[in-house]
Amino acid sequence: MTAETRTPVTSVTASELLESARRKVEPALRQALERLPEAVRPVALYHYGWMDAQGRFCDEGRGKALRPALTLLAAQAVGPVAGPYKEQVLAAAVAVDLVHNFSLLHDDVMDGDVTRRHRATAWSVFGVGPAVLAGDALLTLALQTLAEVPQAAASVADTVQELILGQIQDLALERKEAVTLPECLAMAGAKTGALIGTSCGLGALAAGATAEQVRRLTAAGRDLGLAFQLTDDVLGIWGDPAVTGKPAGADLRARKKSLPVVKALTSDTPAGHELVRIYGSADDLGPADTSRAAVLVAEAGGRDWALSRAEELLNNVETLLTEGNFDAAGVQGLRSLAHRCVYRQS
Repeated sequence: MTAETRTPVTSVTASELLESARRKVEPALRQALERLPEAVRPVALYHYGWMDAQGRFCDEGRGKALRPALTLLAAQAVGPVAGPYKEQVLAAAVAVDLVHNFSLLHDDVMDGDVTRRHRATAWSVFGVGPAVLAGDALLTLALQTLAEVPQAAASVADTVQELILGQIQDLALERKEAVTLPECLAMAGAKTGALIGTSCGLGALAAGATAEQVRRLTAAGRDLGLAFQLTDDVLGIWGDPAVTGKPAGADLRARKKSLPVVKALTSDTPAGHELVRIYGSADDLGPADTSRAAVLVAEAGGRDWALSRAEELLNNVETLLTEGNFDAAGVQGLRSLAHRCVYRQS
C-alpha cells in the first residue's frame, strides 16, 4: 500500500488503553523514582516531565506510556491477571518504562538532541554527565524492581545488552559512508524491536504464561517494534513538529540514515543518486537542502516502502496473536494498540 492509499487509523480505544496504563503504572513509577539517589533524582524527574528545571514539581512533557501499556495488555492476553501475578505484572511494566527512559536519556546525549516531548532535553539543561548518570540510575532501578522475579530480571538484562548493541550499530552506521538496508533493519530490530518485544514477553512471563505464549508475544512485539520504528522514521521527516515535538527536518539536517533514507540512498534511481550527493556534501544542510532531501526520499520510494513494510509487519503481529492460544477478550487491547503504533501521527 502506498502513502497515497494508506488510510490512517485513529482509535479512541487505543488512547484509552494508553491512559489506563498510565494511571495504573504512574503511581508505582513515581514511588520507584523516590528510591533514586538525591543527586540524580531531579534529572530523572525532569526527564519524566514531573519537575521543571528550577526544581518545581509539575506535570508536562509526558511520554506515550506505550511499553508499559504493552506489558499490561500482554499479561491480559494470557488471561485474567489475579493474585500475586498482579504485583509481578506491575513491576514488569515499571521496569520496561525505566529501561526505555534510560535509553532515551543516553540517546539524546549521543545524538545531540536538544528537544524531546516539546521541552529541552535533560542533558541540555543539567549537562551531559548528570544526564548519563541519571540514565544509569534508571537502568539499575529497573533491575532492582524485578529483583523478586529473577527470570524477568535476566530477560531485561539480555534486552539491554541487545539495545546497547543496536545503539553501537547506529553510531557506526552514521559514520559509515555506504549503508545497506539489511544493516539498517538489523540495527532497528536491536535498538527498538528488542525492548518492545520484551515489553510484551515480560508481561506474559510475569502473568504466568506458557513458554509458547511468551515466545509468540515476544515475536509479535519485535515485529511491532520494527513497524513502530519505520513509522517513527517517516514522522521524523514528514511529521508535524507541533504534534511530534521534534524539530522539522532535524533527522535530514543531521544526515541521519533512517530506514526510509537508506531505502532511498540504495534505490539506484535519479532521486536516490541526488540524495547521495546531498548526504555526501561537506556543507551544512540548510532549510532548502532538507526540504529537497525530503522530496528526494519520497521520489526514490523510501516513504512508500517504509509505510508498506510497517503494514506488513502489522499483519505478522495479527497472525501471531490470532494463531496463539490467547484469551480472546484480552488480546483485543494488543491489537488496538498495535494499529495505533503503525497509524499514529506522533
